[in-house]
Amino acid sequence: MANHNLGRLTEDVKREISAALPEIKDPRVSGEIVSVSRVEITSDLSYCKIYVSVLGDEEKTDGAVKALEKSAGFIVRRINARIKMRKMPRLIFLPDNSQEYYERITGIIDKLHIRGDEDEGGDGDNDEE
Repeated sequence: MANHNLGRLTEDVKREISAALPEIKDPRVSGEIVSVSRVEITSDLSYCKIYVSVLGDEEKTDGAVKALEKSAGFIVRRINARIKMRKMPRLIFLPDNSQEYYERITGIIDKLHIRGDEDEGGDGDNDEE
């Protein structure tokens, strides 16, 4: 399968999973704001990693991931009904921690900027000789 076809398929799967979320009756999903942040499909269509984020804490995200794992059959049937694929990949739901990663990296960069300002000292811009 060409790379651009895999990219299109990945976006189609992401769209279908996102559309299926409101139909899942588990309160860990229906009672929360759940979104699919990223989907990765292997080139041989064996596995599909679905990264899920939930507005709230890590415990809610883990609960939503477990609920989605239980609802995988429903999601697979929905994908099969709407997308023609030669092979249905195994769905693997994972928590998306990219926001935590972003916050950690931003904190490190901010600390570097503060240290850089302190190292310059209070000399100002005295360029007189």
